[in-house]
Amino acid sequence: MSEQPMLKFVSLEREMPQKRSAGERAQDFSEIYAEFAREKAAEQASRCSQCGVPYCQSHCPLHNNIPDWLMLTAEGRLQEAYEVSQQTNSFPEICGRICPQDRLCEGNCVIENAGHGTVTIGAVEKYITDTAWEEGWVKPIKPAVELDYSVGIIGAGPGGLAAADRLRRNGVQVTIYDRYDRAGGLLTYGIPGFKLEKDVVNKRNAQLIEGGIKLELNCDIGKDITFQELREKHDALVIATGVYKIRDVDVPGSDRTGVVQALDYLTASNKVNFGDNVAEFDSGMLDANGKKVVVIGGGDTAMDCVRTAVRQGATSVKCMYRRDRANMPGSQREVQNAEEEGVIFEWLSAPKGFIATSEIQALSDASSFDGQVKAVHGYKMRLGAPDATGRRVPEPIEGSDYAEEADLVIKALGFEPEDLPTLFDQPDLPVTRWGTIKAEFETGKTAMDGVYAVGDIVRGASLVVWAIRDGRDTADAILDDMGKLLL
Repeated sequence: MSEQPMLKFVSLEREMPQKRSAGERAQDFSEIYAEFAREKAAEQASRCSQCGVPYCQSHCPLHNNIPDWLMLTAEGRLQEAYEVSQQTNSFPEICGRICPQDRLCEGNCVIENAGHGTVTIGAVEKYITDTAWEEGWVKPIKPAVELDYSVGIIGAGPGGLAAADRLRRNGVQVTIYDRYDRAGGLLTYGIPGFKLEKDVVNKRNAQLIEGGIKLELNCDIGKDITFQELREKHDALVIATGVYKIRDVDVPGSDRTGVVQALDYLTASNKVNFGDNVAEFDSGMLDANGKKVVVIGGGDTAMDCVRTAVRQGATSVKCMYRRDRANMPGSQREVQNAEEEGVIFEWLSAPKGFIATSEIQALSDASSFDGQVKAVHGYKMRLGAPDATGRRVPEPIEGSDYAEEADLVIKALGFEPEDLPTLFDQPDLPVTRWGTIKAEFETGKTAMDGVYAVGDIVRGASLVVWAIRDGRDTADAILDDMGKLLL
């Protein structure tokens, strides 16, 4: 009788792939985790309890068939495991790297809740798909039938790419328009290489192009081509622009030299790592080398900034966040990685202004707002009563002012939608009071005929995995509508 390949969580401890030492990984932008070996991936997958109600699957936005591909991995059937994972996820190699598994699948693992340590789902997913690329199991897109139906997609981020992938596999003619010079959106320019090496994104982009998807890069809708021209050119349009308007903090000194926005900082770093010439980096404006760095914010973007500053050679890196560790929105795993790399977290702290001295000074003198930043004028907070969302509201502590020395301050306070009705010259484009596009749940349909919307421009700033889910759902809705139109 053959050995039971699963339910080994009692006898096997949870293990992650080996993580490079903090000192080593802080010297480069390569990913910090090594790859699982085949035997280790099978061993860790075999810890899955194959529970009757797989909470890992139900808490995954894509509802990935996680127990199935874990079992196939444990049995050594890796190609089948990849095929199962690909059925529900357009980009499993990306989700395996950057999804906050500690908040989604792994955080809801049954054996984790029983005290045995979660199955390392993300690491196994990454291993399966990387193996699939190496072995040639990832095939070019070859539609069985070519359809005389055209869809234009505005935005080459994860939502737009996922929609394009699914539409193209069904024979639809797809063109993606993007304002940047490379496809991928935040996958390319927002997320650092130590979390997502760019050859991973480039391989998937190349597969989409080889499969017949057309890319129109450096194309700004409203300037290079109008929204109306796109509607006339295509049978349907998908808006997948993401949210790129910076959420700012209204305090004195925000325009001081050395106070920069997170997206500008991360984009410059990624461009430099691509080998591009970036004037703001070369001038030192967006380079942390030799500087005392303070990052304002507690989300995943803030974690990307602090860890990038470490790799650029900052002399010190601190993160200032107005709530405590338990109430921060970013991944706890990323906080741990940052702390290992030398980042200091100033919990329950907020900025009152950005000043040109390391001593606390009165901020009423407008002339003090000019010049190079030397410190953050901060103050301490405490958590008060919960608000309508249930989160305790930070309150300032009187007399708690202090100065945090800084040569470079990076504001990582989140993103908001751009004013698309104005940018696209489409006053009838329906938006919410927050500026996100009004679209039907699951289908992405807007009130404009043949116009759909997916991802963050509908949800607000969210996770990559949700953008992929929206892109796939909206592609299915378009295919369904096509069927109705063609009858």
